[in-house]
Amino acid sequence: MRKWAVLLLCLMPLLCKAQLMACRNFINDGYNFWLYLPDDYETSEKKPLVLFLHGKSLSGNDLNLVRNYGCIDAVSRGRMIDAVVVAPQTAEAWQPSKVMEVVDWVNKNYMVDMNRFYVIGMSMGGYGTLDFVATYPDKVAAAMALCGGATVPELCGLNEVPLWIMHGTADTAVPVGCSERVVDAMVACGDTTRLIFDRFKGVNHTRLARVFYLEETYDWLFAHTLADSARVLDRNIEITVETLKSAYNDLTRNTNLKVIDAKNPADAERRYYIVKKGDTLSSIAVENNTTVSILCKLNKMKKSSVLRVGRKLRVK
Repeated sequence: MRKWAVLLLCLMPLLCKAQLMACRNFINDGYNFWLYLPDDYETSEKKPLVLFLHGKSLSGNDLNLVRNYGCIDAVSRGRMIDAVVVAPQTAEAWQPSKVMEVVDWVNKNYMVDMNRFYVIGMSMGGYGTLDFVATYPDKVAAAMALCGGATVPELCGLNEVPLWIMHGTADTAVPVGCSERVVDAMVACGDTTRLIFDRFKGVNHTRLARVFYLEETYDWLFAHTLADSARVLDRNIEITVETLKSAYNDLTRNTNLKVIDAKNPADAERRYYIVKKGDTLSSIAVENNTTVSILCKLNKMKKSSVLRVGRKLRVK
């Protein structure tokens, strides 16, 4: 499956350039999503995986909205994120199980290191981040939740994960109390040594979107791995109100980023069919949602042709 993904999605015959792919209808009844592959994806070892969960303003059925801010916009603006980045879209509140369907799909089809799987989200995406991490604490190496909260009833799993919660005290869209209630629940669960909670004085709701564009953000996430059995929190990297002011200073728009509508690797594998004992042109046509006439045309054969077991037939 991974080989098909590389062959389909890399248009250069040798080295794949960075690509941003719109993936629609890849998961039955699941989220559509953007997938970013960095420059050296094809020729490198497995990459970290970053999951970005957007806020309410980007929700709906227009996948292009997800490019308005966040990790996907950051790579478009030139922030070098040495990871595979996946950014699903929802039309309503995030459901952890449906988010995990996207993560599992990416893990199955791309070369990602699940010991280095990170989650970051803002506003409704901050809620989604905390709900997801609380539900799957053993899956996430580290997470950042910006101006969010939580809706799942059990939050003790958050204590197991290196977690950075940020909220502005001037936030009128999602009051800082929403994050404070999460922290209070974590304190009630016990040990919070894996938690950083920053209240940014005077910072409003939209200001925290700058976090996605900071190099420090990804340095902090990547400092953690599930391979560290102690799951020690890194406190060497700071993000402050002053840091936010410089979020865009070193960015130059990435004009080489290839943006494409991706083809589903699973669909690609069905372009060909291997003839099995007992197959007929009619049965193969039905199974692959085509006709005998089309099969004959694609394979330059006649309806009366004998099918040899093991022959590869083109079906699309």
